[in-house]
Amino acid sequence: MGELEGGCACGAVRYRLTSGPMFVHCCHCSDCQRQVGSAFVINALIETDRIQVLSGEIAPTAMPTDSGRPHLVYRCTGCGTTLWSDYGDRKAMSFLRATTLDDRAALSPDVHIFTRSKLPWVRLPPDVPAFEIYYDMAKQWPAESLARRRALLGDC
Repeated sequence: MGELEGGCACGAVRYRLTSGPMFVHCCHCSDCQRQVGSAFVINALIETDRIQVLSGEIAPTAMPTDSGRPHLVYRCTGCGTTLWSDYGDRKAMSFLRATTLDDRAALSPDVHIFTRSKLPWVRLPPDVPAFEIYYDMAKQWPAESLARRRALLGDC
């Protein structure tokens, strides 16, 4: 995987990933659908300190969730593009919106989650694991990614 860079719609914010992500979700939950105005969102889970902001200003916005857990989205202060999220007040780990990368196809989903609320006309690829709600990380994540998460959050 080559160097991954991305940014917001207006071009003010530019960022670079200093490594690949730990794992990539395609989330079909109703929260994501409402918040992004689309059928799903592609989130690349990565250590926040591995997102190097090259230019622009980003500010967090608190978003409501069906679960009631904290959810901050980090947006360009100019155009409002959401670049990444912090779910559950774990600021050390970010859910990068993979389609804000310059190469929007660079990161394909490792899993599809919350397919119970998937829109009926969305077809899932047969070769990517899909889960009605969530999954067992120990069974889905590569060992290296689990070790990165454990080092970051102390759980798994």
